[in-house]
Amino acid sequence: MLIKIHPENPSLRLIRIVADCLRNGGVIIYPTDTVYAIGCDIHQPKAVQRVAQIKNIKPEKANFSLICYDLSHISDLTKPFTTSIYKSMKKGLPGPFTFILNANNNVPKLFQSRKKTVGIRVPDNKIAREIVKELGNPVISTSVYDDDEIIEYTTDPELIHENYEHLVDIVVAGGNGSNQASTVIDCTGDEMEVIREGKGAIEDIL
Repeated sequence: MLIKIHPENPSLRLIRIVADCLRNGGVIIYPTDTVYAIGCDIHQPKAVQRVAQIKNIKPEKANFSLICYDLSHISDLTKPFTTSIYKSMKKGLPGPFTFILNANNNVPKLFQSRKKTVGIRVPDNKIAREIVKELGNPVISTSVYDDDEIIEYTTDPELIHENYEHLVDIVVAGGNGSNQASTVIDCTGDEMEVIREGKGAIEDIL
């Protein structure tokens, strides 16, 4: 199913349809402030397995990020971290950054793995954040890649729907996506380390 949602003024009725799908174990594709992402409710283990199958990886090996509405519930997922990291996160989020943090004991249960770290995202995208807000907990995020060797990410939601309509329950069309992924920053050591340079400029959060 393809659901078109206005990126600047998302319809609450449509957001609720998507959130209900997630709550019932559905898998969706949705826009972020970077690339389109495949996702599901973190509390639905079978849905997590479906996302891993779509990506052709084992769930315990998957490096899925979690989309959060804001930073208010981050302590539910992570071990304590420094004030300087929190300040950088406050500067960069909502925005095109993924912060890798040390996971607390809740994360391995969610992923049914021995996962010791977790990637946290708060995208600057109203649709993604409103879905998470309506659902009431984070959503898994893993990028939609293009089969084309030159184009790394598919940006057209209607093309994504054509390619994935038999694999996911809903494709949320919220305008064209970016073809540049988030900047990934590892915050698990003594100092922040850029793992992948993407759309977010590191100088914006220092």
